[in-house]
Amino acid sequence: MESITKNRQSPATLRAMIARAYGAGQVPDERDTDWVSELGHGWFNVAYRIRLRDGRQVVCKIAPPAHIEVMTYERGAMGVELAALRLIGEHTGVPVPAVDHADRSHELCDADYFFMPYIDADNLGMLKDSLPPGELDAYNEALGAVNRELNGIRGAAFGPLAGPGDPTWRACFTRMIGDVLGDGERRAVDLGYHYDLIREVIAAHADSLDEVTEPRFVEWDLWENNAMVRDGRIVGIIDHERAFYGDPLIEGGFTGTDLTAFGDSTAFMRGYGHPGLSDNERRRRRLYTLYLTLIMIIETNYRGHTDTLQYDWARKRLRELIALLATEDRC
Repeated sequence: MESITKNRQSPATLRAMIARAYGAGQVPDERDTDWVSELGHGWFNVAYRIRLRDGRQVVCKIAPPAHIEVMTYERGAMGVELAALRLIGEHTGVPVPAVDHADRSHELCDADYFFMPYIDADNLGMLKDSLPPGELDAYNEALGAVNRELNGIRGAAFGPLAGPGDPTWRACFTRMIGDVLGDGERRAVDLGYHYDLIREVIAAHADSLDEVTEPRFVEWDLWENNAMVRDGRIVGIIDHERAFYGDPLIEGGFTGTDLTAFGDSTAFMRGYGHPGLSDNERRRRRLYTLYLTLIMIIETNYRGHTDTLQYDWARKRLRELIALLATEDRC
């Protein structure tokens, strides 16, 4: 997938990065013409699949270049991912890649980067359309169980993994969604609604956030596209740069409870062990889908999308959400 945030590097620079990470003896032979290929599935970072001289396959993930403006919540995303991988590795049994080497010096390239082993498995998001419904349900049930384990990590405050955080979830989430709206206003992104109206909708339902009192590790971006599967099992979870401490109900797997366009959450919730949503949970869940939908609209400007497919799709979801939230106001 194409995005102006992808920070592609020359073969010479990649070879220097390999030498720093694994030693000069692992730099691919100059006669080797197919030692590197770009993994093109993601939208934000560039990632390369690399074969080292001894035959091992690794992935190099590189953050966006410094001169590219990203959304507020994406600043320092690679540092977030490295912190998330450490927390997950220390506190859970969830399969995530090890970090072989991380370099934040900007000496060899103009951004943070790190190396990790290549996961020899299928991406569930790319595989799912070919799977029988029962098999896909089993994977989504397993994804729910994995997500619950991740949410078992406790934090000291709400917000960034490295802090500083907020003492309440209401303060944290309203700041997060406020940052997204500020990003949209700065680029004059047309939401189809006045920004102040969106803020009024958020304020009208913000009291539903007060029920959340314990900061939990939230992966947030745990969709089928970030699950690697092999032989009927999840063998790897990737892309952790959007993690924070918050309300587990904000996780992506719950989004289908609000709008069917995001898929069916039944198997995920069964695996997670979550019962049906209470009235208050449903109110704040819709705020979380509003947050996601606003990002999906506004990021198309920051990523430099060359078509309007995502923008148009997300604008429709925003209209549906505003209607749902307005209905709750009348109840």
